[in-house]
Amino acid sequence: MEDYCAFSKDHKCLKWEDYELTRHELEEADRLCHGNWIEIQRLYAYIDELRSILDKNNIDYPEM
Repeated sequence: MEDYCAFSKDHKCLKWEDYELTRHELEEADRLCHGNWIEIQRLYAYIDELRSILDKNNIDYPEM
């Protein structure tokens, strides 16, 4: 896609601005999702560690 339009007065493509905005939003969403996934993995490891401690001490806990 190019930032040029032969049919507009200033030769600016209106779709180009939408494209740029959408691309930046997708990049930000990707960064946020990646950060969230890292946090989820860390929390799963934490839960597994807590479960193993409870199991070693024969302490019951509710299953999900």
